[in-house]
Amino acid sequence: MVKVALEGAEFFAYHGFYPEEQVLGTRFIVDIEVIFANQNIFDDDKISNTVNYEELYVIAKTEMLHTRKLIETVAQGIIDSIIATNPFIKIASVTIKKANPALGGPVKNSVVTISYNKDLTKNEL
Repeated sequence: MVKVALEGAEFFAYHGFYPEEQVLGTRFIVDIEVIFANQNIFDDDKISNTVNYEELYVIAKTEMLHTRKLIETVAQGIIDSIIATNPFIKIASVTIKKANPALGGPVKNSVVTISYNKDLTKNEL
């Protein structure tokens, strides 16, 4: 198995349930991890044998541009796009941290993680 990941990709975006969050915006940190079976040998040194983490970044950046009320929806959009472009992926996980959420007191991050496992059916989730 091979794991490819991005850690700490930062974006300024306008996601939030409350209207003021969609006006003011805030900083978000995105972590992406994908796992796939190593069916190719890497000694040929071809990017087509792996998941291009630059593409993972572009997917995250594109989804972060679409303002949504829930960061769960954003994370699901990232997962869906990753799977659509890399159907061989077995497991994927996206974590989004919303920096300094307005909760009435000091909070470093609110965090949401969405995971995908190709081997689980919808009934098992």
